[in-house]
Amino acid sequence: MTSNTDLSRRRMLRLFGATPMLPLGAGGITALLAGCGGGDDDVAPVTTAPAPTYASVVFSGMNAPALTDAASMAKTYVASGMTVNFSDTSKIDFKLAYQTFFVTGDMVPDGKGGTILAGGYYDINNKPIVDTTVAGKERQFFSDSPDGTSLLTVPNASVAGVKGNTVFAVVQFEYTTWAQDGKTDMYGKLPSPIAVLTLDQDKTTGKLSLVKYHNVDTSSVNGLWITCGASLSPWGTHLSSEEYEPNAFTAAGDAQFKAYSKNLYGDETKANPYNYGHLPEITVNPDGTGSIKKHYCMGRISHELVQVMGDNRTVLMGDDATNAGYFVFVADKEKDLSSGTLYVAKVGAGFSLDPAAAAAPLTWIKLGSATSAEIRSLAASVKPADIMDVKTADPQDATYTKVAASGRIEWIKLKPGMEKAAAFLETHRYAALVGGSMGFTKMEGTTVNLRDKVAYSALANANGSMVAGNALNVPGNGVSIPKALTAGAVMALNMKGGQKDTAGNAINSEWMPVDIKALLIGEDIAADALGNTANPNKIASPDNLKFSEKMRTLFIGEDSGNHVNNFLWAYNVDTKQLARVLSTPSGAESTGLHAVDDINGWTYIMSNFQHPGDWGGIHNIVKGTLDPLIRANYKDKFGGAVGYLTADASQIKLGK
Repeated sequence: MTSNTDLSRRRMLRLFGATPMLPLGAGGITALLAGCGGGDDDVAPVTTAPAPTYASVVFSGMNAPALTDAASMAKTYVASGMTVNFSDTSKIDFKLAYQTFFVTGDMVPDGKGGTILAGGYYDINNKPIVDTTVAGKERQFFSDSPDGTSLLTVPNASVAGVKGNTVFAVVQFEYTTWAQDGKTDMYGKLPSPIAVLTLDQDKTTGKLSLVKYHNVDTSSVNGLWITCGASLSPWGTHLSSEEYEPNAFTAAGDAQFKAYSKNLYGDETKANPYNYGHLPEITVNPDGTGSIKKHYCMGRISHELVQVMGDNRTVLMGDDATNAGYFVFVADKEKDLSSGTLYVAKVGAGFSLDPAAAAAPLTWIKLGSATSAEIRSLAASVKPADIMDVKTADPQDATYTKVAASGRIEWIKLKPGMEKAAAFLETHRYAALVGGSMGFTKMEGTTVNLRDKVAYSALANANGSMVAGNALNVPGNGVSIPKALTAGAVMALNMKGGQKDTAGNAINSEWMPVDIKALLIGEDIAADALGNTANPNKIASPDNLKFSEKMRTLFIGEDSGNHVNNFLWAYNVDTKQLARVLSTPSGAESTGLHAVDDINGWTYIMSNFQHPGDWGGIHNIVKGTLDPLIRANYKDKFGGAVGYLTADASQIKLGK
């Protein structure tokens, strides 16, 4: 006689013995009821053993690829594993793999019976922007840098061609590195595209297949500027980013910004710098199209990757800049970022990158309250000089204040009555003026562990303005380390309610960060035999961060000039185990990270890469061998991949 537990386990194995994908869905394994008996009078009582349920996940790491296996260094390489543990002490082991939807530059289905260029660029009139740098080979520009990705579902979705469940992914494309002549630098000179992918989710295996690619019309928000990391809001929208906000005081003479304006509008003077550096939000429609708006009231900073907290109102924002700060926006209403209050952190004594050190306290300076509509109106009506005077040399005038903001030393004087315009359109300068701790460098991804009420934040590089004695370091602002740590760190921030701002006013949030300490740090080294200048067995330049509540795992994607190959890591916050789970092509950055615990019972770990073969000094040893391989793999180095981490030869599902 077969026990009920054995029957449950046998059913599990049938579920897991499917085709290759990585779903890890949420929920317990289905309980099975079995009985024995004959006629009505001799039915034996049934004792039903509880079916084993999901308990935990353990990732088994892999070695970094070696030059003896150059092919693995020149592609997305996965040799890691994953163990799913169950409540009855049984377990199932899986070999991980990588699945792509496309490489940018591919022609993909447009859902109308035709095809469209993946990652293609469009102007304000939704006309293709053409690369003319090689005579006779003119072609539409396409990005080599896919980045922020959100996987989601929409009620009542209906898209032709979907046979299983309809799932959507929003993917944004940060920039393109070069024109096709390989000489013309295109960084920041093209309006960033953003697309909605319609995916067909196989109901039996969880496999995702691309059915439709829709390029989102961004003309209503004046185009997008350098869209980097992204997150999925709790209400199911894609929260994008615009990093390295253009300097409004110098934009008119800036070659990059003029080229951007020319490519977007056909006129190098038409783009208004105050329209960029905000937070775009994309809503996916049931037909696989998308609509967009920008939130002007969340500060004009180097938005990298934001995280909405458990109240659907409080937003912690990455600020990828030199002389960056921690900014929090508290919305007036749940699930609505169109109005609220903006704060900047002031770091107390004891800030350290030593994980053994105590946390340093954080307090919050209120910068202002506003609606998106009123700040957008201000952006259209005011000029930089209407808001403040800015000098790059000491004016020898006591009415000016010396500040360090966005990697510059300046002397500024606020114009009377322009506090609101300054807070929301000149946020970096204003935050420095009012005493915010604007000393961080390359503050990139953010994410949240809701159960423990802990936020995580990536410092890709801890150098420059963070280092005591550096010209950009501001004594007394709380951000000061004795020496640089180029390999960077992941910081942990505890969050609480009942906080007051520095003026003594209550902050209407239960999710304000109250302290900060190092969780994980990299290690700078002298160059090793391969060229790494950071320990390859530790994180280096953490960038994308995403936390899985179900797996209790912090996923960390690198943007490192210190690792010859960049990696995706999995860090279990309970066991403190760090595992390397994926390696991107050499010279590429790990991007597009999104850990989704449950979509129709399946779990997905989205992962992209950008700019393969973007060689730096650390690649001198490997470049000669790897460059031709990467060119062959990724469209002569013009392509970047959009895809996800999956399983090889079997699938993972927890629950029905």
